[in-house]
Amino acid sequence: MGITPKNNEKTFNKNQLLVTKTDLKGKITYANQAFVKIVGMRESELLGKPHNIIRHPDMPKIVFKILWDALQKGEEVHAYVKNICADGSFYWVMANVTPSVFNGKVVGYHSARRVPTREAISVIEPLYRELLSAERSGGISASQKILDKLLQEKGMAYEEFILSF
Repeated sequence: MGITPKNNEKTFNKNQLLVTKTDLKGKITYANQAFVKIVGMRESELLGKPHNIIRHPDMPKIVFKILWDALQKGEEVHAYVKNICADGSFYWVMANVTPSVFNGKVVGYHSARRVPTREAISVIEPLYRELLSAERSGGISASQKILDKLLQEKGMAYEEFILSF
């Protein structure tokens, strides 16, 4: 798609949830109107597209590795995510992603996102910059080392850290 990022943050109502569902490969099968509105694309432009169509280039790959590793184990996962809009603006979310199960089999994924606290973003944004910088010079293993060190220092697992704000 080639969206050029702008330094313009969009927000949404703290009582709203941005919801999407995807198939097993991460292609969007459902998007609620709140999600469609903030992204600034028509529903028809989103459905069937990979969810990473809205991935902001400021996002470190390690976050998505953690997300996919948890989902592959059938676990839910939480993550702070910076997404890009069609006009290049961005928005932050606290995402909860869960496997969708039908007849005992994972058939896709469901994500509900809410507005993160400013406190959380004030911690996450510089951390993500550090992780992204490490990835650019040393790959995903370099950002994994930084994140592991932080979690060890805090004496927390990833999920516990993310939910501590």
